[in-house]
Amino acid sequence: GPDTYTLRVRCSKGTYVRGEVFAGAKTLGRRKSADAWRTGRPLRMPNGIIIIDKPRDWTSMDVCAKLRGIFHEKRVGHAGTLDPMATGVLPVFIGRATRAVEFASESEKEYLAEIKLGVVTNTQDTTGEILEKRPVSVTREELEGALAHFRGNILQIPPMYSAIKRDGKKLYELARAGKEVERPPRPVTIHALEAGEQTGPDTYTLRVRCSKGTYVRTLCHDIGQALGCGGCMSALRRTGAAGFTLADAVTLEAVQAAPDPAALLRPVDTCFYGYDAVEISGRALDRARNGNPFPCPVGVPDGVYRFYGPGGEFLLLGRCAGGTATTIKSFFEV
Repeated sequence: GPDTYTLRVRCSKGTYVRGEVFAGAKTLGRRKSADAWRTGRPLRMPNGIIIIDKPRDWTSMDVCAKLRGIFHEKRVGHAGTLDPMATGVLPVFIGRATRAVEFASESEKEYLAEIKLGVVTNTQDTTGEILEKRPVSVTREELEGALAHFRGNILQIPPMYSAIKRDGKKLYELARAGKEVERPPRPVTIHALEAGEQTGPDTYTLRVRCSKGTYVRTLCHDIGQALGCGGCMSALRRTGAAGFTLADAVTLEAVQAAPDPAALLRPVDTCFYGYDAVEISGRALDRARNGNPFPCPVGVPDGVYRFYGPGGEFLLLGRCAGGTATTIKSFFEV
């Protein structure tokens, strides 16, 4: 079968073959394959970034769990949670590449959202309980006028149905228990906000480019409140995150069907292409490998760089200052 093999075993009295098979599988762990079973040669652990087009009704952690099984790798993390109703760009980091998650999570995001005017829900999207329905007499010009107040640096009150913690409990846990607590507003930045096509009598698409931590459904809710008719988010598709777009994304079905899923992984340094590349060798390389400050190559000005070894292998993200480089994050193989 796809994952079954015959084994020829010659052993001493008292050997439990089922125990040896289990131990062998556990030892192979992430590198389980036909070649590994037959030859015993260790295969390289999967290491890189894969951009998933997240399907509707999946949580971001559902996607990570699926990829753990496909790649036989426990170290899997994503950069930027998408709600179950949302679809689109979800950068997922596999193996040693998970060290880069914290940097990708800080990046701005782009979305194509749909706002439904005249409806207010407890979750600020159409998956929640309807709290109010109001008549709508908003023109496109009035909508575009309202959007102007939400561009730039704004304050957002996080929704009760969110994973933010308050006194050790997630807000959505309190909300499901019928409790509402005060949430301090948080600063976010809306870099771009435009009205797109009208998709229904009271629905419009919105193009949003925003900072980390922005709740697009809260943005839709607040726009509805500003218009006086209320509103909520009826659809959301992330079109860009961490420098990746839908053009870079693959579906989970495509990953499952791939003869070699590891071939779909992008190198971890693609996350840092906004920084110039610098090569180091010799003493500088030895010091960098041990986590020590090391000399910057001659002529390299102060700043943050991608550092590579003589063979082109990505080593670390580092900062040069006054002729000395320090490591921001190491990606050395250990």
